[in-house]
Amino acid sequence: QFADLEIELCKETCQKPDPDKLIFGHTFSDHMLEVKWDIDKGWSAPKICPFHDLTIHPASKVLHYASQLFEGSKAYRGYDNKVRLFRPDLNMERMKRTAERSALPTFDTNELVKCIKKLVEVDKDWVPASLKSSLYIRPTLIGTEPSLGVNKSNEALLYVITGPVGPYFPTGFKPVSLLADPQYVRAWEGGCGAFKMGANYAPTVMIQRDAVARGCQQVLWLHGSDHQITEVGTMNFLMYWVNKNGEEELVTPDLESGLILPGVTRQCILDLAREWNTVKVVERKLCMEELLEAIEEKRIKELFGAGTACVVCPIESILYKDQKIFVPTDTSDKALSIKFYNALHDIQYGKVEHPWTTLISET
Repeated sequence: QFADLEIELCKETCQKPDPDKLIFGHTFSDHMLEVKWDIDKGWSAPKICPFHDLTIHPASKVLHYASQLFEGSKAYRGYDNKVRLFRPDLNMERMKRTAERSALPTFDTNELVKCIKKLVEVDKDWVPASLKSSLYIRPTLIGTEPSLGVNKSNEALLYVITGPVGPYFPTGFKPVSLLADPQYVRAWEGGCGAFKMGANYAPTVMIQRDAVARGCQQVLWLHGSDHQITEVGTMNFLMYWVNKNGEEELVTPDLESGLILPGVTRQCILDLAREWNTVKVVERKLCMEELLEAIEEKRIKELFGAGTACVVCPIESILYKDQKIFVPTDTSDKALSIKFYNALHDIQYGKVEHPWTTLISET
């Protein structure tokens, strides 16, 4: 409960980094939020305390069975110097769903949002005064019971750390090349692809290295004998094209299969597209054969990925079956991907007042 929150401030604060020289995920703020849980006592009082190393038993379930999950969101210092969160309710709802799937304790999402708001307020000076940077927020939940039995953890720790970040891709808003190799699979029906578990990410690191070795920057994840398109790197996949009926559509894989992580940025883009009503919005299965046909027939306008870290990332080529396929790219202000990026940027940084943002601080 937020009403039980305890706050212990650090005696000395760390020096803030230059916002123009930030490396994503390498710098952390002065404080963190911790909440312990056990099956008998339930949740303890939440505590904001100085940032510190964790001490856990070597037999903790998180270390052996990947009993773990996390979230990722951001706080932004706007044009008006006010600090805002962006749709934290969606992140907390997804985190709760993942906790249920992981057999870890669930929680009141509204109470956790309140605690995170207070954490950001305590460390508000860490939110960069830059329209290219933000404060990354990483809530994490781990199973800490010291037991080697393969079953649910009767003890857990929920903690939240934050840190200032610059652009996820140092090159900025530039199109990327993808490796689409059907021998690699990120998720499957009945699995956990729709949940933000750490165990989903470790197996992808080797494939990402393979993509770089083959001259690509990211991986286009395929699934099944029909080479169904699922995600791109750690982002959702979107396609802006003209269908065979001559209609302009924004297409993205649907969530029904359980293969796709329900991204917050993905949802925002679909919400904006439906609000603008300039293109038809479609959520459905999409396969490589259909994509290749559309490229050959010059019906593709843009392909791009979307995620919290990078917001929007255009795609310029796909290496598929040892053939490099070039995709039309448009980096002008008229590009639909740019319009989504600018619209989200204006909301996140307070240029446009919007119900998606939650105000933290006036200064």
